[in-house]
Amino acid sequence: MDMQSVINLDQMRELARRRLPRIAFDFIDGGVDDEHCLQRNRAAFMQYRLVPRYLRDVGERDQSVRLLGRTYASPIGISPTGLAGLWRADADLMQARAARQADVPFLLSSASNGALEDIAAAAPGHVWFQMYCTSDERINADLVSRARQAGVGVLVVSVDVPVNANRERNRRNGFSRPFRMTPGVAMDALMHPAWVLRYLRTGGMPMMRNWQPYARQGASASQVADLYGTLTPAPRIDWDNLRRIRAGWDGPLAIKGILHPADAMQAMQLGADALVVSNHGGRQLDAAPAPLEMLPAIRQAVGERVELILDSGVRRGSDVVIARCLGARSCLFGRPPVFAVAAGAQAGVARVLQILRNEIDMVLAQIGCPRFEALDPSYLWPAGGHPAISR
Repeated sequence: MDMQSVINLDQMRELARRRLPRIAFDFIDGGVDDEHCLQRNRAAFMQYRLVPRYLRDVGERDQSVRLLGRTYASPIGISPTGLAGLWRADADLMQARAARQADVPFLLSSASNGALEDIAAAAPGHVWFQMYCTSDERINADLVSRARQAGVGVLVVSVDVPVNANRERNRRNGFSRPFRMTPGVAMDALMHPAWVLRYLRTGGMPMMRNWQPYARQGASASQVADLYGTLTPAPRIDWDNLRRIRAGWDGPLAIKGILHPADAMQAMQLGADALVVSNHGGRQLDAAPAPLEMLPAIRQAVGERVELILDSGVRRGSDVVIARCLGARSCLFGRPPVFAVAAGAQAGVARVLQILRNEIDMVLAQIGCPRFEALDPSYLWPAGGHPAISR
């Protein structure tokens, strides 16, 4: 299918659903417990209206954004997603190259299948590296050192996975360690022969290359995955671990998974340059608030002293505009690029980035704001309430 015929992100999701076995699709699409948090992430954007201002010159629009020391073409980026190589070989590389082409950041997950050195070399200036603090401080320090030597622009530390979550779709499908092959999983796989053949042709379960150096020599992909599972999550991680990472990293540092204003203040005082306001895409705590709900309080707490990036639930260009009006510098999204790489390889990822870019451009024109960075709360009208600022 020609990816240019895809007109929105929901259509790309549907393409991926048709092409992936259920166990693979559900791993990407699913949340935790009853998945109320997934719904809340989307519903939060519906609590705001964008009020258009007319008779303003919008003949030229600029959606570029200054973020952590450099300018990107659009206020969007690709969230870190682990194990993307399960859905298509070299998925990490494809996402990175599409991000470079679109001039936006790609956040490489430490649980990726591509090695951070290879991905950073393929998209210089556009790769950020996301890591979890592990229970082994030597590995933590080495991951930071490798990111520095690879020329990674921004280090992102995720703090919102103290323990594994109750992802019921994965449990029902047998997606766990050790992997459980049920008759239903086998039958569903046979209904998607193209994916199965590609999976087998590329060697089956892909290696988690960022963790391969810490396993015994000759360890299989399964054994490396088991090692990763013993190191993360690490429930005893605290602010002291972050202080050590900050001391060992001299570049821009972002903390991902912040939702409480007090945590935002502490991260800022520790030396974070940016905060990714996120609930892990609704995949950790089903009762957690939507990041958009917490964004104004966090912005009020930290002022302009740290840059805020919104993650979780972004599916439309209007979402990005609303987030900016509430204080975010830019937005990240994770599931759509993974669906896209599964459905259409690098061309699919390029298409979802293009769709969001086009939507942002149209929304800016519709509301009479030619520059994305000029957006402020005066363009918002809360549903059932009053505008935050009238001007």
